[in-house]
Amino acid sequence: MAKTTPLEFARQVQTETKKVVWPSRRETIMTGIMVMVMTTMLGVFFFTIDSIFELIVNALLSLAK
Repeated sequence: MAKTTPLEFARQVQTETKKVVWPSRRETIMTGIMVMVMTTMLGVFFFTIDSIFELIVNALLSLAK
């Protein structure tokens, strides 16, 4: 395996960086909004499931008294 000099490595990094396609401002905002919406939906879903399990466990524990 051939060794790469630091200067050649820097050139390769610069070349690869030029190939990067950055998202537009609109795409970034839309992606951020979608992340917030999905996170909120998952939070509500898991809160609901947790509440249902809590009711079931409390009902079972009340039978044991």
